[in-house]
Amino acid sequence: MAKRTRRPSAPVQPGVVASSPCPCGLPATYGACCARFHTGGAAPATAESLMRSRYSAFAVRDEPYLLRTWAAATRPAALGLDRAVRWTGLDVLATTDGTAFHTTGTVTFAAHYTDRGGPGTLRERSTFAREEGRWVYVDGDVEG
Repeated sequence: MAKRTRRPSAPVQPGVVASSPCPCGLPATYGACCARFHTGGAAPATAESLMRSRYSAFAVRDEPYLLRTWAAATRPAALGLDRAVRWTGLDVLATTDGTAFHTTGTVTFAAHYTDRGGPGTLRERSTFAREEGRWVYVDGDVEG
């Protein structure tokens, strides 16, 4: 009998379940959208879809996924996600390249959050590249 490999399950922030709207903002449930990337069932096909799945990973506190999708040359050893931060929405502002026809791409976005009850917004222009055929996050420039 062949040994079955079990996919890891994504750690989920309280209130986010498979039937919840996906934190990335696309009109799909978390289970049908970013959870499939988090569990390894699929790989994002574009830089934007990787960025959206990484935002969702922050929202559900999936540090292993964030590290797996970070370029080897710039990946930290750990993230230490702050449990007081709650990610509340994502706006994709611009994309450059990052499709199946490219090896690099950028995504500019605004990520909204609350931290200890106070609202905030992180604006970043992220750079993505392909490593071994998969999109990875390289680095980002936070906009003032």
